[in-house]
Amino acid sequence: QVQLVESGGGLVQPGGSLRLSCAASGSIFSINAMGWYRQAAGKERELVAAIPSGGITNYADSVKGRFTISRDNAKNTVYLQMNSLKPEDTAVYYCNAGVVVTHKGEYRYLEVWGQGTQVTVSS
Repeated sequence: QVQLVESGGGLVQPGGSLRLSCAASGSIFSINAMGWYRQAAGKERELVAAIPSGGITNYADSVKGRFTISRDNAKNTVYLQMNSLKPEDTAVYYCNAGVVVTHKGEYRYLEVWGQGTQVTVSS
């Protein structure tokens, strides 16, 4: 019913920048919080940044001051601007959203994940 499609990953040198995008589509009534998680090889998935439908953004300590999360509600899209990238930022980045969907007059809340996009920081 709802899909999250990520884009913008790739290979970048240390100190470089990337911008990730995640667009939601489907029978969407509204979207609550949206966020980005990442999972490095051999590690657990961790929250990178989150942004509610209205309110204060939240960042992992390791990315504060370097990453910026934003969203365009008209486009059902969330972005992650990543600057001053470090090798330890290398991971698969996943988009996440809390979505209220509607179908035949009924409403349901779903937590939806994207397929992931690889970010590699290496010289």
